[in-house]
Amino acid sequence: MQNKLEFRKLREFGEIINDMFQFIKQNFKPLMKTYIYLCGFFVLAGMLAAIMYQLGLKDLGFGYMGASASSNPITRLSQLFTFNYFLVIIFSVLNYTAIVVSTLSFIALYIQKGNQAPSVDEVWAYFKYYFLRVFGSSIAIGIFLVLCFLFCGLPFLYVFPAMSLFYSIMVLENGSFEYSFSRSFKLLKDQWWVTAGAIFVIWIITYACMSMASIPAIILTMAAAFTKASTGLSTLAIISATVIQYVCQVFMILPVIGVSLCYFNLVERLENTGLLERINNLGKAESDLNSTSEEY
Repeated sequence: MQNKLEFRKLREFGEIINDMFQFIKQNFKPLMKTYIYLCGFFVLAGMLAAIMYQLGLKDLGFGYMGASASSNPITRLSQLFTFNYFLVIIFSVLNYTAIVVSTLSFIALYIQKGNQAPSVDEVWAYFKYYFLRVFGSSIAIGIFLVLCFLFCGLPFLYVFPAMSLFYSIMVLENGSFEYSFSRSFKLLKDQWWVTAGAIFVIWIITYACMSMASIPAIILTMAAAFTKASTGLSTLAIISATVIQYVCQVFMILPVIGVSLCYFNLVERLENTGLLERINNLGKAESDLNSTSEEY
């Protein structure tokens, strides 16, 4: 029987990537069940809002089919930024928050249960506690990253790895916003390059998986565009592309798990909490063995 993945340990660059996939492989069914139950509503709601928005743009002539759009810039902007547009944005943020909170809650309970997958009900208890906290923090972090990006992008590249660790600290350590923000930079102090490289590769893998899964929708969309397909086929292409795009958001679990492994690696290098815990457990095991021997 394969040993369950241990989070609290030192890892090299390649081990982080390998263990990310190993954890998913070992816990695929309970992890997907948690994702469907806790994130499914936001995925479906965002999908419907996106389909309505895309079909509305097609009817206004912003796509490759339909009537010509108005040439007035103000009118075109008002047609772009519709109610459905803001619904898409809101549900995208809610869905990302749900993915982060449900996955990190799953990991926290997995560790507490001795490397055993938790049930959906157990994850739900954590999910309710952290969801609004992470949602509010994600808005603040998003504004902070946008401001950093506006300053020539260099501050953004520096703070992005730290902000990636922010959510792991908030959920796994039950940290406040201020504590999680400062601790993320403290953990990265001497390990920025390695951690930034690992996070960069994890996101490349994530987008590669999403792109590969989206190939059928891309082909259908291109076929409808270049062949001047009927309105029915173009509508089918829009719906198919949007559905596949939202189904592929399940791959967003990858960076959450990968970054959490980076977090535990940094904590272990700084504090050796995992090593101390294993030493304590070893001592308890020896004492239990001695007490059992005395009974005989």
